[in-house]
Amino acid sequence: MKAPTLTDLRAFALVATHRSFRHSAGLLGVSHSALSQSIRHLEAAVGARLLNRTTRSVSVTQAGERLLSRLQPVLGELDAALADAAAASGSPSGVVRINGSEGAIRWLLQQVVPAFQSAYPRVSLDLVVDGELVDIVEGGFDAGIRLGESLPRDMVAIALNGDMRFLAVAAPAYLAQHPAPQTPADLQGHVCIRQRLPSGRRYHWEFARGQDVIVIDVPGTLTLDSSALMVEAARDGLGIAYVPDTYASAALATGALVCVLEDWCPAIPGLFLYFPANRHMPPGLRALVDVIKARRESSDGG
Repeated sequence: MKAPTLTDLRAFALVATHRSFRHSAGLLGVSHSALSQSIRHLEAAVGARLLNRTTRSVSVTQAGERLLSRLQPVLGELDAALADAAAASGSPSGVVRINGSEGAIRWLLQQVVPAFQSAYPRVSLDLVVDGELVDIVEGGFDAGIRLGESLPRDMVAIALNGDMRFLAVAAPAYLAQHPAPQTPADLQGHVCIRQRLPSGRRYHWEFARGQDVIVIDVPGTLTLDSSALMVEAARDGLGIAYVPDTYASAALATGALVCVLEDWCPAIPGLFLYFPANRHMPPGLRALVDVIKARRESSDGG
């Protein structure tokens, strides 16, 4: 039996981490059968079953867990060495995988990606929209983007934009028929456009003024899971929506929407790019951070 190849080892590490052949095959760009063959070859070489798989699930055996714990640091060091060698020979290359919310990825696309692609054409960005906060290390991502209040601990965080606000907004036509609320409690008498979180839980609107904090499960017969759609619904007069200011800014500027309860909508920390502090930073990610910092310094200087 031939010794396992680096391809076999990488395939096993990916399947063992994600607990999915289908997902891992997609990440590797190979067929399910080719991936299964790599795992069988590795198991034959080491003389032990590493994965238990059924038609519905994948689990890691004790032997597999031991191999994975020793293998991950080695593969990480190998990737770092290859990336450093590539960077030393010229412009960074490779793939940078980033996970973030829809709003975060949209911001990156509009504000950073054009300049980054112009400066570093050999680096590919793999941007994944995910409504839930995921473990970027376990998910195989180089970095994540989230609001400052949602950042995991023990991460290096780079500010992307300044503070932001969640705003309660409504169309003038709606407010012509329903007097604007003066306090968050008044929302109980209004038609609100509610939001469903990725977890399935309905989002409770959070307001604050000074030391007063109010959390309300607002009434309403329409629930959406997209801030962009909530803005559209509010603009069409279907009720009051509560969304990040970046989604509502265009409609507010044209007068299609009006802000209500503005003094109850304080600023909160905006978006941050974050990544592990104790892991080698790929040259592509380092280049992305440089572009983000340059953009921020340019904005501050302006």
